Amino acid sequence: MNFLFYTLVTLAAYLMMEFVAWFAHKYLMHGLLWSWHEDHHKPHEKEGFFEKNDRFFLVFAIPSALCYILGSTFPSVFFLFFIGVGISLYGLTYFLIHDVYIHRRFKWFKHLDNPYSRAVLRAHGTHHSKQTKEDCESFGLLVVDKKFFGKRQKDVSMSE
Repeated sequence: MNFLFYTLVTLAAYLMMEFVAWFAHKYLMHGLLWSWHEDHHKPHEKEGFFEKNDRFFLVFAIPSALCYILGSTFPSVFFLFFIGVGISLYGLTYFLIHDVYIHRRFKWFKHLDNPYSRAVLRAHGTHHSKQTKEDCESFGLLVVDKKFFGKRQKDVSMSE
Protein backbone atom coordinates (compact mmCIF):
# COMPACT_ATOMS: atom_id res chain seq x y z
CA MET A 1 0.00 0.00 0.00
CA ASN A 2 2.84 2.42 0.80
CA PHE A 3 4.40 1.78 -2.60
CA LEU A 4 1.18 2.71 -4.35
CA PHE A 5 0.71 5.82 -2.19
CA TYR A 6 4.24 7.09 -2.78
CA THR A 7 3.99 6.33 -6.49
CA LEU A 8 0.77 8.37 -6.68
CA VAL A 9 2.35 11.22 -4.67
CA THR A 10 5.31 11.25 -7.08
CA LEU A 11 3.03 11.18 -10.12
CA ALA A 12 0.78 13.92 -8.71
CA ALA A 13 3.79 16.15 -8.00
CA TYR A 14 5.13 15.54 -11.50
CA LEU A 15 1.80 16.39 -13.14
CA MET A 16 1.29 19.43 -10.91
CA MET A 17 4.66 20.78 -12.02
CA GLU A 18 3.32 21.33 -15.55
CA PHE A 19 0.80 23.76 -14.07
CA VAL A 20 3.43 25.30 -11.74
CA ALA A 21 5.81 25.73 -14.69
CA TRP A 22 3.05 27.26 -16.83
CA PHE A 23 2.05 29.66 -14.05
CA ALA A 24 5.66 30.63 -13.27
CA HIS A 25 6.43 31.11 -16.96
CA LYS A 26 3.37 33.25 -17.65
CA TYR A 27 3.26 35.35 -14.48
CA LEU A 28 6.84 35.41 -13.16
CA MET A 29 9.11 34.94 -16.17
CA HIS A 30 6.95 37.18 -18.34
CA GLY A 31 6.20 39.46 -15.41
CA LEU A 32 8.19 40.39 -12.32
CA LEU A 33 11.27 38.34 -13.32
CA TRP A 34 11.39 39.27 -17.01
CA SER A 35 14.92 40.63 -16.50
CA TRP A 36 16.05 37.03 -15.89
CA HIS A 37 14.04 35.53 -18.74
CA GLU A 38 14.45 38.19 -21.43
CA ASP A 39 17.75 36.88 -22.80
CA HIS A 40 16.05 33.55 -23.50
CA HIS A 41 13.83 35.31 -26.07
CA LYS A 42 16.73 37.02 -27.81
CA PRO A 43 19.13 35.50 -30.35
CA HIS A 44 22.15 34.00 -28.61
CA GLU A 45 24.79 36.57 -29.45
CA LYS A 46 26.64 36.63 -26.16
CA GLU A 47 29.64 34.60 -25.19
CA GLY A 48 29.32 31.65 -22.88
CA PHE A 49 26.98 28.75 -22.44
CA PHE A 50 24.64 30.07 -19.77
CA GLU A 51 21.81 32.59 -19.91
CA LYS A 52 20.35 34.63 -17.06
CA ASN A 53 17.26 32.48 -17.66
CA ASP A 54 19.18 29.47 -16.33
CA ARG A 55 18.71 30.89 -12.83
CA PHE A 56 15.22 29.42 -12.92
CA PHE A 57 16.82 26.02 -12.52
CA LEU A 58 17.48 27.01 -8.91
CA VAL A 59 14.00 28.44 -8.48
CA PHE A 60 12.63 24.94 -9.12
CA ALA A 61 15.50 22.90 -7.66
CA ILE A 62 15.39 24.52 -4.22
CA PRO A 63 11.83 23.37 -3.36
CA SER A 64 12.70 19.88 -4.61
CA ALA A 65 15.82 19.79 -2.43
CA LEU A 66 13.85 21.01 0.57
CA CYS A 67 11.31 18.24 0.03
CA TYR A 68 14.12 15.67 -0.09
CA ILE A 69 15.70 17.04 3.08
CA LEU A 70 12.50 17.43 5.11
CA GLY A 71 10.99 14.16 3.92
CA SER A 72 14.08 12.14 4.75
CA THR A 73 14.67 13.93 8.07
CA PHE A 74 11.18 13.82 9.58
CA PRO A 75 9.30 10.49 9.31
CA SER A 76 5.93 12.19 9.81
CA VAL A 77 6.34 13.99 6.46
CA PHE A 78 8.13 11.25 4.55
CA PHE A 79 5.71 11.83 1.64
CA LEU A 80 7.55 15.12 1.00
CA PHE A 81 10.51 13.07 -0.19
CA PHE A 82 8.35 11.76 -3.04
CA ILE A 83 7.07 15.22 -3.88
CA GLY A 84 10.74 16.10 -4.29
CA VAL A 85 11.17 13.09 -6.56
CA GLY A 86 8.21 14.23 -8.69
CA ILE A 87 9.62 17.76 -8.97
CA SER A 88 13.04 16.36 -9.90
CA LEU A 89 11.60 14.06 -12.55
CA TYR A 90 9.68 16.97 -14.06
CA GLY A 91 12.90 19.03 -14.00
CA LEU A 92 14.72 16.25 -15.84
CA THR A 93 11.89 16.06 -18.38
CA TYR A 94 11.95 19.84 -18.80
CA PHE A 95 15.71 19.82 -19.32
CA LEU A 96 15.56 17.02 -21.89
CA ILE A 97 12.68 18.51 -23.86
CA HIS A 98 13.37 22.23 -23.53
CA ASP A 99 17.14 22.54 -23.40
CA VAL A 100 18.18 19.42 -25.29
CA TYR A 101 15.42 18.81 -27.84
CA ILE A 102 13.97 22.26 -28.51
CA HIS A 103 16.97 24.57 -28.05
CA ARG A 104 19.66 22.03 -28.99
CA ARG A 105 21.96 23.08 -26.17
CA PHE A 106 23.18 19.50 -26.32
CA LYS A 107 23.14 17.50 -29.56
CA TRP A 108 21.32 14.40 -28.30
CA PHE A 109 17.78 14.13 -29.72
CA LYS A 110 18.27 15.09 -33.34
CA HIS A 111 15.78 12.81 -35.01
CA LEU A 112 12.56 12.94 -33.01
CA ASP A 113 9.76 13.21 -35.51
CA ASN A 114 6.24 12.38 -34.46
CA PRO A 115 3.05 14.45 -34.16
CA TYR A 116 3.61 15.26 -30.48
CA SER A 117 7.26 16.32 -30.85
CA ARG A 118 6.36 18.50 -33.85
CA ALA A 119 3.51 20.09 -31.85
CA VAL A 120 5.87 20.84 -28.96
CA LEU A 121 8.29 22.52 -31.39
CA ARG A 122 5.51 24.55 -33.00
CA ALA A 123 4.10 25.69 -29.68
CA HIS A 124 7.51 26.70 -28.38
CA GLY A 125 8.39 28.37 -31.67
CA THR A 126 5.18 30.37 -31.47
CA HIS A 127 6.07 31.40 -27.93
CA HIS A 128 9.53 32.52 -29.02
CA SER A 129 8.23 34.41 -32.05
CA LYS A 130 7.85 37.37 -29.65
CA GLN A 131 10.96 38.95 -28.15
CA THR A 132 8.95 40.92 -25.63
CA LYS A 133 7.15 39.79 -22.52
CA GLU A 134 3.73 40.78 -23.86
CA ASP A 135 1.42 38.93 -26.25
CA CYS A 136 3.09 35.52 -25.92
CA GLU A 137 1.22 32.24 -25.86
CA SER A 138 2.08 28.60 -25.09
CA PHE A 139 3.64 28.94 -21.66
CA GLY A 140 3.56 25.24 -20.81
CA LEU A 141 5.84 22.48 -21.97
CA LEU A 142 4.11 19.10 -22.03
CA VAL A 143 0.49 20.16 -22.50
CA VAL A 144 0.23 21.48 -26.04
CA ASP A 145 -2.83 23.17 -27.54
CA LYS A 146 -4.48 21.04 -30.22
CA LYS A 147 -3.97 23.80 -32.79
CA PHE A 148 -0.26 22.87 -32.90
CA PHE A 149 -1.08 19.34 -34.04
CA GLY A 150 -2.06 18.64 -37.61
CA LYS A 151 -0.65 19.02 -41.05
CA ARG A 152 3.07 19.51 -41.33
CA GLN A 153 3.83 23.19 -41.60
CA LYS A 154 7.02 25.15 -41.58
CA ASP A 155 8.35 24.17 -38.14
CA VAL A 156 10.04 26.80 -36.10
CA SER A 157 13.21 25.16 -34.87
CA MET A 158 14.89 26.71 -31.85
CA SER A 159 18.42 25.81 -32.88
CA GLU A 160 20.02 29.22 -32.31
